[in-house]
Amino acid sequence: MSTTTYAVSGMSCAHCKATLTKVIGELDGVTEVGVDLATGQVTVTSTAEPDDTLIAEVVDEAGYELTGRTA
Repeated sequence: MSTTTYAVSGMSCAHCKATLTKVIGELDGVTEVGVDLATGQVTVTSTAEPDDTLIAEVVDEAGYELTGRTA
């Protein structure tokens, strides 16, 4: 299992959280998605190392911006 945390801008409400949980959770290998609106972070747990480009694409298509991995 791999857990990666990303910084995502544009999230502000429960709808944002639900949308990102759904679109990222539908990706192959993703087993869990945690969205923290207060910190602007999305934590993705997957069966293998996640594809940052693919995650950035679905986040962008949902109307948000993935600005990178957090430390």
